[in-house]
Amino acid sequence: MRRCLIVANQTLTTGALTRAVQERLDAGPHEFHLVAPATPARDEVDGPSAYAGLGPSVSDRAYALARQRLDRALDHLRDQGATADGEVGDEDVLQAVRATLGHFQADEIIVSTLPAGLSHWLRRDLPARLRKGCGIPVTHIAADIVDAQG
Repeated sequence: MRRCLIVANQTLTTGALTRAVQERLDAGPHEFHLVAPATPARDEVDGPSAYAGLGPSVSDRAYALARQRLDRALDHLRDQGATADGEVGDEDVLQAVRATLGHFQADEIIVSTLPAGLSHWLRRDLPARLRKGCGIPVTHIAADIVDAQG
């Protein structure tokens, strides 16, 4: 059975990623492990209530949103017939992948991003950095612009 690590956040349930998973399932048995980094919105900052302990912090909100996306994505993959589990990872996507590879031996990494021009991960050249640093084949999947908008 092939083991595939999927790294995604805002694109966890897009059509492009769904098609990529289906292609792998059609090719033979696969086990999928999703990691959704708990990345805060780039313009979000903690307000006074978070500092006073009266409300959730930026990192708490980022974790909760990543958890919601992950749970939806796992349900979606299982509905496709996939064997899948996952976790919310560190907000630093490279750290999240390294930590996950410490307990999930993947044959392939799929990095699912927003389209070019919208993706912070592509501006950071994440797919190439993972190829260089992990020694595992990395496939980049970009969400369709329609998926990214809604």
